[in-house]
Amino acid sequence: DLCLSLRYVPSSGKLTVAVLEARKLKKMDITGASDPYVKLKLFDSKGKRIGKKKKTSVKSCNLNPYWNESFVFIIDEMDMKRVTLDITVCDYDLIGGGDPIGKIKLGWSQNKEYKPGFKHWKEALENPRRPIIKWHVLQDPEPEDDDEKDKDKKDKDKKDKKDKDKDKDKDKDKKDKDKEEKKDEKKDEKK
Repeated sequence: DLCLSLRYVPSSGKLTVAVLEARKLKKMDITGASDPYVKLKLFDSKGKRIGKKKKTSVKSCNLNPYWNESFVFIIDEMDMKRVTLDITVCDYDLIGGGDPIGKIKLGWSQNKEYKPGFKHWKEALENPRRPIIKWHVLQDPEPEDDDEKDKDKKDKDKKDKKDKDKDKDKDKDKKDKDKEEKKDEKKDEKK
């Protein structure tokens, strides 16, 4: 779980996101711990990233890290209902990028996908200048495909990654085929 604070000041268009702490993070390393840090990205309604992504510091060997770090995004009041804040907790690895442990999305658009993210955002908008603090349950960092309904079923029994990778490839093939079929259908419709 991840504890966040949102504070929005409409007059200056400042959204302050404070990453406070996390608890009971998944163990990602062989040593039975994780070296967590949090990544924040802001997206517009078309899924384009706005500004730079922001990161907290890394807390090594800690499954209940305390960060208390704040990040400021400048967002016009008009855009507050269009943007989505993508927050990912990652495990820092020296080799390669960090492994995602879990993620949440906050924003007006999360109304269907992740209700608490929508509620938190809404509350911050309804109470300008007041920090709203909430705990969020991290969702599984699935491959970024919104059409996967299985996100809710958290795979607690972590199978070997190899199996997963094999499955991923199968899924990819399937998806590609589906896409091609859809394209063909569209062509036929046009004719």
